[in-house]
Amino acid sequence: MTRSADRAQVSALMAERLDALAEGRSLDPTELARAIAGPDEKRWRLLMPAIREVAVGLAEKGSAAILRKGRIVDPREFKGVYRIARAADVKAEA
Repeated sequence: MTRSADRAQVSALMAERLDALAEGRSLDPTELARAIAGPDEKRWRLLMPAIREVAVGLAEKGSAAILRKGRIVDPREFKGVYRIARAADVKAEA
């Protein structure tokens, strides 16, 4: 897979999963990676940069939110483990 194919596949799956989320729930980025690449850690880990890139792009547009420890973080400056939520859900809670 090429980087652009990874990004396109990640974008499509992330949009689908965000739309299907129950209110107040969030996505684990590794679940997205496993859904695309399967259970082999060496394969799904290669998708993590593309997943982060897509999530940050959606957060910067206001379509999604990046969460750390349940709180919204700046999509350009966060580090470590994160989750992805629909922006409308977390704004409603704030």
